[in-house]
Amino acid sequence: MAAEIQPKPQTRTPVLLGQIEASQDVVNTAVIIPKEDGVISVSEDRTVRVWLKRDGAPCSCMSFNPETRRLSVGMDSGEVSEFIVSEDYNKMTPALTYPGQDRNFTWHCSESGQRLASYRTTSWVSGLQFDVETRHAFVGDQSGQVTILKLDQDSCSLVTTFRGHTGGVTALCWDPVQRVLFSGSSDHSIIMWDIGGGKGTAIELQGHSEKVQGLCYAPQTRQLISCSSDGGIVVWNMDVTRQETPEWLDSDSCQRCEQPFFWNFKQMWDSKRIGLRQHHCRKCGQAVCGKCSSRRSTIPLMGFEFEVRVCDSCHDSITDEDRAPTATFHDSKHSIIHVHFEPTRSWLLTSGPDRVIKVTMGHDSCGFLRHCPALPLCCQGQRGELLLFEGNEQRHPKLQDTGVPLGTQTQGWCAAPLPSHSGLHSRATHQGWGRGAHS
Repeated sequence: MAAEIQPKPQTRTPVLLGQIEASQDVVNTAVIIPKEDGVISVSEDRTVRVWLKRDGAPCSCMSFNPETRRLSVGMDSGEVSEFIVSEDYNKMTPALTYPGQDRNFTWHCSESGQRLASYRTTSWVSGLQFDVETRHAFVGDQSGQVTILKLDQDSCSLVTTFRGHTGGVTALCWDPVQRVLFSGSSDHSIIMWDIGGGKGTAIELQGHSEKVQGLCYAPQTRQLISCSSDGGIVVWNMDVTRQETPEWLDSDSCQRCEQPFFWNFKQMWDSKRIGLRQHHCRKCGQAVCGKCSSRRSTIPLMGFEFEVRVCDSCHDSITDEDRAPTATFHDSKHSIIHVHFEPTRSWLLTSGPDRVIKVTMGHDSCGFLRHCPALPLCCQGQRGELLLFEGNEQRHPKLQDTGVPLGTQTQGWCAAPLPSHSGLHSRATHQGWGRGAHS
């Protein structure tokens, strides 16, 4: 039997390797840089851009030291790239690269890049805070555990571990003055750990309906700022005396009416009653049935800004003064994945998956941050460009748009010449495709 001969395909389909949205105007000429993953382009907006693909992995976190101008960028590949930013913020010089993708908490010498020591964690590390004065590191992981380590020159020692979240730790914030650690989690909760008090007090804060994405602390007003993926910004007043949430008690019957729960077969048989479902009062922690806990109430001093289940006796003991809110709620109008607070000017920056960066202005006279979603200082335009705005509602009646595109948010970053009268400067970032130079 003769074998069937398969004809070879006559055409080949081109494979798209990458796309660079270099300009909003027409790109007249572009060339590929030999022996480099890069492109040089010129366009009708009078710019020449050199695009270099620094790393294929997307950036996931960043830390900047304004005193030394060191910028550390973490990527999904596990590497941490360190850059030195120039004084005019127009140039970044690569300094060091720290490789690694494991469950180790590692620290290096920033001058030589030498690895000093590491600590093996139980799960992937998802949050980190460091106290410079006492050289303590606070490490949060995906299992919901917070580990406190004492760092030496080339070793570390385990101090203690905190367990209170049912989901992974997504954010950490350390207050070195009050010596308090805040941890946010994917279980929608925030826990304040009193480290300096030495009593192991843990205050729970409930104010989000989605996972907590970022935490910032305003030391001047003693307020905690929390943001979540639901777009909510909650400003917590931490200058009040809060109460620790009680532990839930175990019982085979309701601790109010003494009716059996559905697993207590002996009491069900003796009393000839059908077992009930178990609930817990959020104020006293007692195990109660649904009939004895039919009422709801807020308990702000315990961190419950939303109505929660309480037993009937505790509900009667809660006064209107006890229900006074200790937090303010604001809508950022977009889902939030990162937050940063600049305390000297009371500016709050939020970024989200919608490729929008918003800067919120706070007012010390009001004692809380007021969100102004209609007046972003920095946002993305309709065509994907990043626009800077001058002025605000208090100082300028009209918001002036400089109209200067600083680059695309999707494929990397670039710089464009700015008008001399704008008073603005282009800012450099690091994300996949990077700029080698511009003119």
